[in-house]
Amino acid sequence: MSEQLIPNEVTVHSIIGEGTRFRGEFDLKGLLRIDGDFSGVIRTQDKVLISRNGRAECSIYARVVVIGGLVKGDIFAEERVEILSTGVVMGNIETPRLIVQDDVIFHGKCRVIKVIGKKQSQHNEHEDDVTASPVAEQEPLSVAASHAQTH
Repeated sequence: MSEQLIPNEVTVHSIIGEGTRFRGEFDLKGLLRIDGDFSGVIRTQDKVLISRNGRAECSIYARVVVIGGLVKGDIFAEERVEILSTGVVMGNIETPRLIVQDDVIFHGKCRVIKVIGKKQSQHNEHEDDVTASPVAEQEPLSVAASHAQTH
């Protein structure tokens, strides 16, 4: 993942480095960057970055999640989720704002929710089901941002 995703004024508080495997629950204050392998649960009030080489099989609860690698599991973001062109998500996303670049692979459901103040509403604003058909379940469904539609 390029350094441009981390503005100069932001400090990375925790890193799971390339070649490192970590399993368990990760509760932290601040930014977590995953360049290696993680499985379990992540909880932060800040940002989670999964680099191009990062792989996470977990549930993620964060303010912002940026995905350049592989995530298998559900993502709950208070502010936004960004899936970069190298990103692969196999799971569900719940967030008030979803940014998807071209050529990502996303297999799951996305629920875009309203934000009231700093609390999230449980009412759907949009809900997109991009679950693959039985024939396509063997291969992940590729969704290009320019072709994404909301209902």
